[in-house]
Amino acid sequence: MKKINDIIIKKYDSYPERILQFGDGNFLRAFFDLMVEKANEENILNSSIVISQNTSNGKAKELNNQNGIYTLIIRGKENGENIEKIEQITSVSRCLNPYIEYDKLLNIFRNEELNLIISNTTEAGIVYNDSDNIEDNPPSTYPARLTRGLYERFKTMGNKEEAKLLIMPLELIDDNGDKLKEIILKYIELWKLDSEFIDWINNFVCIANTLVDRIVTGYPKDEINKFEEKLGYEDKFMTVAEPFYLFVIEAKTEFKKFFPIENDNIIWTNDVKPYKKMKVRILNGIHTSVSLSAYLCGFDIVLDFMKDNVFREYVKILLQDEILLTLEYNKDAVNFANNVIERFENPYLKHYLLDISLNSCSKFAARCLPTILDYIKIKNECPKLLSFSLASFIRFYKGEFVDGDFIGERESKEKYKIKDTKENIKFFSLLNFEWNSGNIESLTHKILSKKELWNGFNLTEIKYLEENVFENICKIEKYKNIKKVLSEILN
Repeated sequence: MKKINDIIIKKYDSYPERILQFGDGNFLRAFFDLMVEKANEENILNSSIVISQNTSNGKAKELNNQNGIYTLIIRGKENGENIEKIEQITSVSRCLNPYIEYDKLLNIFRNEELNLIISNTTEAGIVYNDSDNIEDNPPSTYPARLTRGLYERFKTMGNKEEAKLLIMPLELIDDNGDKLKEIILKYIELWKLDSEFIDWINNFVCIANTLVDRIVTGYPKDEINKFEEKLGYEDKFMTVAEPFYLFVIEAKTEFKKFFPIENDNIIWTNDVKPYKKMKVRILNGIHTSVSLSAYLCGFDIVLDFMKDNVFREYVKILLQDEILLTLEYNKDAVNFANNVIERFENPYLKHYLLDISLNSCSKFAARCLPTILDYIKIKNECPKLLSFSLASFIRFYKGEFVDGDFIGERESKEKYKIKDTKENIKFFSLLNFEWNSGNIESLTHKILSKKELWNGFNLTEIKYLEENVFENICKIEKYKNIKKVLSEILN
């Protein structure tokens, strides 16, 4: 079978290398690189991408063997229909291995055409290592390599207008741009570089805070033969993603010209925090609030409970009547919520509920509790579905130790392993007396008053909450049928 670069022509090989990308992983190739491809098609960017692999065992050589060309398969649900789209990405000019081509990487920083740097080095990539030296070839961390590259640009170009850069880290950490800049300044101090360089960073470089969202499942190893037969070529870098994407950029307006794209999914703002709040409360909040009760009922993946009439109604009403209420029904939040429904119904994704349940204590406190507290403030009453979710969360943590593991039981009597911190597991294991004696009132009080679980809050002091959670746990224990309890609430 022929290779992809024998079949697909590189469309934008003549475009200047205006974009430097740190990272050759699936997410960037299925997220940002597609945006560049589309913008090139529309004659908006007219840019090609140089990729620098992050690790010594990266994929630069293999990607170069394909001439930087690869296939992206987008499949899922869109506007109520199951879709499958094939995209060939041709905007990558070359891929560098900095461990053997560090001089080539530094030369890119000296290039006046360069105006945009993008990165996804995983959450562990935005780090400081005081053993990194400016003379290292290369330094061990991405921020150190970036600092050295920026210093080369500063020395080469000085205060020329062409020296300006927009840097967009896509790592999934809060305030990713601010943290990256903080580390760059620490390297400048460590290496005793010119104070004028700091001024240059402040005036000529914009390091944006960003928020990104797209599920990328990566190389379709179980279906690769089917896809290659369909396409008629071999592609070792084929990757798969869902249709939905979100890219929020908090940056100075003057730097927008380096990535002049804006739509319902690519949003420029002066504050990324409301969008972070939106994502956490809607997407992550629904996952955490619904998944535990659904798992106890017998569902294994998100798609399964979305096919169930009761649980689907649960998701819709929880979104509309409780979560969105605390987000003031703004346009972006409503659009995001509508998309979440379709994302949960993606027939190609298997998102296991037991995986979602990992460390649910901290997840519920971060993703669901703020919505509960805001709802009570706004409505002066307890949110019915979120208090049910909290009761289901408590029921999920009903367990006992078996051979060193903390084991729970579904309604079907099937056993499952409860995974959380040692401290949390120990706390919940000490509640067996209350469970076995049927003292639900004491059980509820002990859990809700445990400040360590709830970011410092004593939830028994929150009006209406304790009595609502208590009532729901009582019903769950009485009926032994969570779906019946939920149906009563919905009706």
